[in-house]
Amino acid sequence: MTTITLQGNPIHTNGNLPAVKSTAPKFSLVDKDLNDVGLDKFKGKKKLLNIVPSLDTGVCATSTKKFNEFAAKRKDVVMLVISADLPFAQGRFCGAEKIDNVIALSMMRDRNFAKDYGVLITDGPLAGITARAVIVIDENDKIIYTELVPEIAQEPKYDAAMAALSSK
Repeated sequence: MTTITLQGNPIHTNGNLPAVKSTAPKFSLVDKDLNDVGLDKFKGKKKLLNIVPSLDTGVCATSTKKFNEFAAKRKDVVMLVISADLPFAQGRFCGAEKIDNVIALSMMRDRNFAKDYGVLITDGPLAGITARAVIVIDENDKIIYTELVPEIAQEPKYDAAMAALSSK
């Protein structure tokens, strides 16, 4: 269990982020067409997981827009935004904001992704959805960077995540 804050108030996640150099846990999430999508779909590519509570918040929207801009310059990387939002809501957001370089994935069918990655919020008003985190996974599915944002209302460290993508 890890303590983070929501507007200064402590809340907790179910565990810790996967360790750097460990193998990324497999997952099954739902894409815009309601298909199950797993980590294996992106085999052989670097992946940035932008894990957000909901795209319907300012900070989550901002981080997704910024990673979309980065993704336009990095065709060798798959950028995923993962939230508890339904795929329909994710699609509306991405369409309205012209997000076309990031793949939105939903936890609508289960919360195993959040549990396995240690980002499931277990108490407080956001219990049941994810903390804000960024995880970078290399082309061999090894974790090369992690950040659990300590205050949900803060943005992640974009430069550090992008530097991790450029490493190796």
